[in-house]
Amino acid sequence: MKIKPRLFAIAALLVAALAFTVITVGGIGENLVYYWGPTELRTAGDKAYGASIRLGGQVKPGSIRYQSDSSRLDFEVTDGNSSVPVKSSSVPPQMFREGIGVVVEGTMKRDGHFESNRLMVSHGNEYRAPGEGEVVDTRKLMKTTDGVDPEKIKGAS
Repeated sequence: MKIKPRLFAIAALLVAALAFTVITVGGIGENLVYYWGPTELRTAGDKAYGASIRLGGQVKPGSIRYQSDSSRLDFEVTDGNSSVPVKSSSVPPQMFREGIGVVVEGTMKRDGHFESNRLMVSHGNEYRAPGEGEVVDTRKLMKTTDGVDPEKIKGAS
């Protein structure tokens, strides 16, 4: 009767080893998406080029530029220490503006800019629907989408 548990343990180890081999050979590394801030992206070196990356930070004040044909949006993402120029081909969300938190998905190019194919804004989850007869204070609602104070990130380079 002791043979059955031993065979089961050996079979389980073989299945685990086979699964590990399939994952390793299957190229799981090619499907990874890194999540970095501008400082980590700058220090990553060659690892950053060509990899799928989600770059998170704040939209640097004064950096938003729409191309004349409106098919491209250029801006910089900063974390207060360094910034990365971003070229985005996606339509920005309505809340997109200077100083708001963003996450852009794409790849770092060798010429120094981040090519984004997806743009998401960060916002608070503090929204509460107004009660019946309650006056809506738009300024108060907009505070839930504010990013960091623009004065804190103006000097980022």
